Amino acid sequence: MNIPANLKYSTDHEWVKKEGSRYLIGITDFAQNELGEIVYVDVETEGETIEQGEVFGSIEAVKTVAELMMPLSGKVVELNPALEEEPELVNSDPYGKGWIIAVEEADDSQFEALMDADAYKAMIG
Repeated sequence: MNIPANLKYSTDHEWVKKEGSRYLIGITDFAQNELGEIVYVDVETEGETIEQGEVFGSIEAVKTVAELMMPLSGKVVELNPALEEEPELVNSDPYGKGWIIAVEEADDSQFEALMDADAYKAMIG
């Protein structure tokens, strides 16, 4: 199981990477493995400010649909355009090309309060 040390993690299995004033958000390797083959990523919240813990979209796998939960409050400023044509990038490269949204105007204290890699590893066992 790949759990990069340079990211922060939520209890809903999203990861967050800080890049300057932006935060990239995706789902973890554990989450994509549990969901199985991803066939569609649905995010209609671009331009909206979403509070921590609220739904920002959904992800559809062959056998299920799961809600995507916002790991920190902020404004959704970009959706990963590559996922429209290749949603399977979430499976093949969840921490790279498979990122889902970019957020700005985020609450940095919420980012700092997310789990580090060791805490996330302990949570998923």
